Amino acid sequence: MVAASTRSPTGLREFHGLDEEAVRRDVLSEKRPAVVRGLIENWVAVQEGRESSDRLIRYLKQFDSGKPVDALLAPPEADGQISYNATMTGFNFVRNRLSLNQVAEQVLRYAKFPKPPSVAVQSALIRECLPGFEVHNRLGILPHDVAPRIWLGNRITTPTHVDEWNNIGCVVAGRRRFTLFPPDQIANLYIGPLDFAPTGAAMSLVSLRTPDFERYPKFREALAAAQAAELGPGDAIYIPPLWWHHVESLGSFNVLVNYWWHDSASEAAGEDSPFDALLHGILSIRKLPPATRRAWAAFFEHYVFAAQDDAVTHLPTERHGILGDLTADQSAALRDHLVRRLQDLPPRR
Repeated sequence: MVAASTRSPTGLREFHGLDEEAVRRDVLSEKRPAVVRGLIENWVAVQEGRESSDRLIRYLKQFDSGKPVDALLAPPEADGQISYNATMTGFNFVRNRLSLNQVAEQVLRYAKFPKPPSVAVQSALIRECLPGFEVHNRLGILPHDVAPRIWLGNRITTPTHVDEWNNIGCVVAGRRRFTLFPPDQIANLYIGPLDFAPTGAAMSLVSLRTPDFERYPKFREALAAAQAAELGPGDAIYIPPLWWHHVESLGSFNVLVNYWWHDSASEAAGEDSPFDALLHGILSIRKLPPATRRAWAAFFEHYVFAAQDDAVTHLPTERHGILGDLTADQSAALRDHLVRRLQDLPPRR
C-alpha cells in the first residue's frame, strides 16, 4: 500500500449566518457544494448534544417509536471503514434491525472500548422512528414533504459514493469530514459494481485514508479536484446531485440528519430516474461497435445534453412532439411505450 503523497483537497466554499431565503438563493440554486455554518444552531437536539451524548440520547428516546431501523455492525479490524470483504463476495459488516434507542445505547457503551466495533444507523426515516422530532428540529428552507432521515453511530467511514438527489446533511452531534469530488471525476475514482455496493449506491474502491496509487494511479487527478470540509454541531452541507462524497464520522458519538430531494416532480414521484436510463443505456448501447456507440453519443448530445431549444428551433411549435412540453397524458403514454418495449410485448391496439 502506497501512502498518500499528493496535495490536500481544497476547502469547500462556506457561508455564515444565512437566513432561509439566502440559503435558497445563494446556495441551493447554484448547484455547487457548500457548507453553511450554524444553519441548525437553534435545534433543540443540537443544544442537548452540546451538553452531553447522554442528554441527547435521552432527548431522542422520548420520541422513539420502537420501530426497528436498519443498523450495521463492523468488527474492530475494519477500522470503521465500510467496504467489501477480502474476496469481494460480500461486505465487511453485518446488518440487523433494532430500535434507534437500542443502537444509541450500544454506541454509548462502545465509547468505553479502546478499539470498539463500528455501529451505525443509516438513513432511517425520522417520521417513522422518531415521530415528533421535527417539531423543534426542522429545516425550514425545504418543503415539509421532504422527509428527514437520521444517521447515528460511532467512528465510521462511508466510502466515496454518489446519489441522484440533492442532499443537505445537518450535523447534530460529533464531527464529520466530507470530501467531495465533481461528477466529471468518475473515471478517476475506480468505481465498484453498480449493482453490488455496500452503500447501496455505487462507490469508489480507493481508500481515501491510504490510497494505493500504484493500483489506482488516476486517483491523483481526482484528489487534485477534490473539495473538503469538517463540520461540527449546528453546521450543514449542501451536496448537489451526482457529486461523489466521502464521509468520515470522527467522534465516538455522531448524529446527522439529512434531506434528499429531486428537482422535478416526475423524479420525486419516482417516474423518471436518470439512473434507470443509464441502466437501459448500458443494456442497449454499451456492447455496440465503437463507431455505432459514437454515433449514439452524438444523438444523446443533441437531444438530451445540448441546449433544449437547439433540436426544435427549426420546427413549428405544434410539431415539437416529445421534445416539447409534454402533458401528463403524453408522458404517461411515452412511459407505457417504454415499459412495453422493455417487456417485449406487442403494441397496444
